[in-house]
Formats: sequence, structure tokens, C-alpha cells
Amino acid sequence: MTNAAGLYLFTSMPDGLVKPEVILTHESDLDGLVAGVLLKRLANHLFKEDVPLIAYHTGEWLSRKFSEATGWVADLGVNPKMDKPGWLIIDHHTLEYNPKHAVLIHSSQKSASLLAYELCNKYGIQSQKLDRLVHLSNVADLFLEDDPDFVTACDYAALVKTYRFWNLILLIDWEIEKLLDHPLLEVIATKRRIEDPIGKAWALENMVELAPGIAYVDTVVGNTNVIVNELLSTESLPYQVLITITRQGDGSLSASIRSKNGEAINIARKLNGGGHPNASGAQLPKHIKTIQEAIAFMQRILNANTERVINPLNAALSSLPKLKTAQE
Repeated sequence: MTNAAGLYLFTSMPDGLVKPEVILTHESDLDGLVAGVLLKRLANHLFKEDVPLIAYHTGEWLSRKFSEATGWVADLGVNPKMDKPGWLIIDHHTLEYNPKHAVLIHSSQKSASLLAYELCNKYGIQSQKLDRLVHLSNVADLFLEDDPDFVTACDYAALVKTYRFWNLILLIDWEIEKLLDHPLLEVIATKRRIEDPIGKAWALENMVELAPGIAYVDTVVGNTNVIVNELLSTESLPYQVLITITRQGDGSLSASIRSKNGEAINIARKLNGGGHPNASGAQLPKHIKTIQEAIAFMQRILNANTERVINPLNAALSSLPKLKTAQE
């Protein structure tokens, strides 16, 4: 392609990468932050242009219109709206749609940040610091409990949950390597040691059954992901799926769905969501404004089918005392 002066503009690469008008990423977690910044860095490296990065929470993302001719998307799933020539999609969630026109880089075994970093590596963007940061992002996002860096990785992930995407970008001035050993990690570690045990004990006593084997759990303090994971590991817990609710920046509510044996994805689909087998999510309808309304909505949807949705163990589990029901 040439410009008005007849000069050649480097707009595409042999492997199908086209210069993006915009880079879109997930605002809610470390994986989206690292992937988004890496793609912005790659675009600058390849096309010598500072491409704008826009981050979205799930609710905002679902209503977005795609007016740009080209774009790169990370960690936001795959849908037909962005299946256009000139678009690149990097994702690791369960595929609900297989694009026919966009370039797709996908693996359910790797985080979006790792997939983006592997693409960057092809073009010479690599360092020991980035190796370390991407590893921690991958461990945290895939919740790799057996990895020796699991606790540390969760602390790094908690940075975004606690201090928010754009605040961190401002603090580090787009240099994600500065997140390594950042002083704020000391605050996160202290919160983990003090808040998580308190939050877990409170959450254990404040569950609301949504359907057989499924409960809503509230966490007033502590790292929600870590607390929910520990609760699911409790042998006496009569639930195989735990759901938490988060209010997004636009006021909408989203459900985070967790399990240990692959049940979460099916529950998410009942709520018109998706994700991973044990870590899924769903955006709740806009007319739902309160936690109480969200609980009532999920109870209605998840109990619409009288057939139990989890597994045969429910027959035995149902005879155990429930921690709390919505009617109590």
C-alpha cells in the first residue's frame, strides 16, 4: 500500500498480521493487561505506530460495535462481530465460534498473555523479565495450583484486582516489567495473610444455595479467587460449583463461576456465558441491579430443568445439611 506521496506503507506481515487501528483487551485481570501491552508493543515494533489500547469489562465488551477496518483482540473471547479480514484474535477460552476470516491464535492450555508473548518472540521481543512476568500471568490465569510459583502468581494477579488496570498502567508508564517485585506486592502479601483466612471463614457461613450442588458465595474481604478455590477443596462442602458476583464499572453485574471437575462451563452456558471448564463467567441481564435480584434470577434459571445439573453424587450430597438457603 502507498500513501498520497507514493511512499510504501508497511501495513501487513507475511503471517497474516495487519496493522491494527485499535488493540482491544480485557480490563479485569493481569492476563488482559499483560497481553494488551505486549500487543501494543508488537504493533509499535512492526509498524512504527503507537496504536491505541482500549480495555473492556465484560458488560461493556458485549455491547461494543466494531467500526474499525482492522484490529487486534486479546482475552475477550471470540464472536462473529470481529470475524473480519484484517483482524487478529488471541484467546484461550473455550471456543463458542470458529472465525472464518480473522486470524485466530488459540489454545486452552495457555493464557492470552503467553500466546501474545509467543507471537512477540517471533519478532524479537523477549527478555528475562518478560519471561518471568508472562510465566506468573500464565500460572495465575490458568490457576495452576501445582506450580511452585502459584502463591506468588496470585499476588501479582491481585495487583490488577486491587489497584485496577489503568491505575497500574499509569504507575508503570506502560513498562510492564516494572510490575516485577513492585513494592505494592508487599501490601498484597499482607492482605493475603490477614484477609484471606477471615474472608474464607465468613464466606463459609454465608452461602446461598442456587440449585442442587451450586451455591452463591459472598466474600467481604480477601482474594476471592483464592478463597473460592479453597472452599471447593473442602471435603465436607455440599457444592461442586460456587458463584460470586461482581459489579462492573458500568453498574452491570457479572457472575464468576468456579468448579474443580469441569462443571463450571455448563453452568455458565445456562446463564449465556462461557469460559473454561473450571473457571467461567456470565454477564447478567442489565435489568438486574442488586445481588438479591441476581440470586433470584440464577435460582430461576438453574432450577428450570428439574434434572440435576452436576453429577450422580448429588443424590448423596442432597442428604447432607445445607449451609444456608435463599429462603432461610
